[in-house]
Amino acid sequence: MKLDIGGSETVPASVEALWVALNDPVVLTRCIPGCKNMTETAPDTYTVEMQLRVAAVGGSFEGAISLSDKAAPRSCNIKVSGSGSLGHGTGIARFDIEPDGERASRLIYKGNGEVGGLVAGVGQRILAGVSKHLIGRFFVALRKEFSATQSAAE
Repeated sequence: MKLDIGGSETVPASVEALWVALNDPVVLTRCIPGCKNMTETAPDTYTVEMQLRVAAVGGSFEGAISLSDKAAPRSCNIKVSGSGSLGHGTGIARFDIEPDGERASRLIYKGNGEVGGLVAGVGQRILAGVSKHLIGRFFVALRKEFSATQSAAE
C-alpha cells in the first residue's frame, strides 16, 4: 500500500539550530513517537528500534535510516526501511528548512512510502490518519526540545 506525506511546520529555532537537532540521534530518539533507540552505524546511517501502535494493533519494529544529499543547514534526503511484528515498509523523504521570522524556521517535508503486512490491512485512510497523528506528535516533541532549551538559557 502506498502512502504519501507532506506539509510544513514552524519551529521556534534558527535554521542552524533546527538543522543540528534534526541530525542529532539523541534528540530524534526523544522526538520520534515510539522510538526506543537510534544508533549511528556509519556516518549519516542509523539503526532504529521502535514500539508503535497502528489503529488497534501494536508491535515492535527495527529499521534503518540513511541521510543523503545534505546541504547544511538547508536540506536533506532521508531513506527509511523497516520491518517488525506488524509488517514492513520503505520510504523516501526530503526536508527543507527556511527562515520564518526572526526566531523561527519553517520545515517543509514531503515523502512517500510503501507498507505491507498486517499494518497495510488497516486501510489507506486509517493509515494516512495515523501517519498525520505521528507526524504531529513528532513536531510537538521537537518544539518542546527548543522550549526547554530557551527556558534553560533564560
